[in-house]
Amino acid sequence: MPLIRALRTDHLAYYGLSWGAAEAPVMISMEPRIKLAILVGGGLDFGRPLPEVDPINFAPRVSVPVLMVNGRYDFFFPTETSQKPLFVSLGTSPKDKRHVVFEAGHVPPNDLMIKEILEWLDRYQGNVP
Repeated sequence: MPLIRALRTDHLAYYGLSWGAAEAPVMISMEPRIKLAILVGGGLDFGRPLPEVDPINFAPRVSVPVLMVNGRYDFFFPTETSQKPLFVSLGTSPKDKRHVVFEAGHVPPNDLMIKEILEWLDRYQGNVP
């Protein structure tokens, strides 16, 4: 049995950390091969991007399952003013999106975060044999 298996490019998972999570709505909504997303330590940015590249304008067009994992004490993406507004604006069905907030800073502890991520991947991509 080969050690390397073929990559299923028709069922990709997007993983964004910090800025990668903040910019995720643009990429997720534009790339049809992305079938689920995991956003860690992200939220809406306080900058003023042009409307044609502003993630808030793409968030309602996101329809894939999305897991957001954040820290309650994030200094860059505060829970109430950055994380929750992004989560609410995602166009994903409420049953297919989840926002987990840990008692942590910008990036939650690995052990807690990894457990959530693996459960999400198993739910939407199936268990790895």
